[in-house]
Amino acid sequence: MLLELFSMPDTLDRFRQTGAYLTGHFRLSSGLHSGEYLQSALVLQHPALAEEFGRNLASKLRAVDIVASPAIGGLIIGHEVARALGARFIFAERDASGKMSFRRGFSVRPGETAVAVEDVVTTGGSVAEVIDLLRAGGAHVIAAAAIIDRSGGRADVGVPRVQLAKLDVVSYQPDECPLCKDGIPIEKPGSRPAA
Repeated sequence: MLLELFSMPDTLDRFRQTGAYLTGHFRLSSGLHSGEYLQSALVLQHPALAEEFGRNLASKLRAVDIVASPAIGGLIIGHEVARALGARFIFAERDASGKMSFRRGFSVRPGETAVAVEDVVTTGGSVAEVIDLLRAGGAHVIAAAAIIDRSGGRADVGVPRVQLAKLDVVSYQPDECPLCKDGIPIEKPGSRPAA
C-alpha cells in the first residue's frame, strides 16, 4: 500500500523501530479507511526522538514568535519545534461540538509570526483549523510543519509545508474499501473519534 517514500534518513525507520508504524485495517479520524497508520505517540514517548524530530523540523523553518499545534497529536512535536526555535508554544483543542479553539488563556497577538505544527498530516484539516485560528488572532502564518505527510504532498493548508518524511498512503471511502470487502476487522486508533 505504500506507494512512495521520500524521507529524511531514519524518520520512518524510527517509527518502525518503536512500533509506531502500523499495518492492518484502520478507520482514520477523517472517516477514511487505510491499511497503514502512524501512531506517533509510540515514537514520541521517547524524549530523545521527540527532541531530534523537533530540531530537524526547526532546521527547515525560519525563526517565528509562536508555534501552534492541534491537540492532542501535535502537542509533543509542536513543543519540541518551539523549543528548538526559541518560540512560544500554544495549542488548540476541540470543544464538545468539535470546534477547534485556543483555550487555557492562550492568545495570539496581531503581527506575530507563526508556524503550525502537527505530528502526521493526512488531509491537513486540523492544521488548517489551527492556521485559521492564528490568522483570526492577527498572526502571519509562514508555514506548516509535520513529522510525516501521509498525503504524498496533496494536503493543501494554504501555506508552505515542510516535513521530515512524505508518504503516499492509499486511503479509501468506507463503501469502496477493499479491506472491508475482504472482511478484515477494522481498528480506530488515535485520539479523535472518526468523522
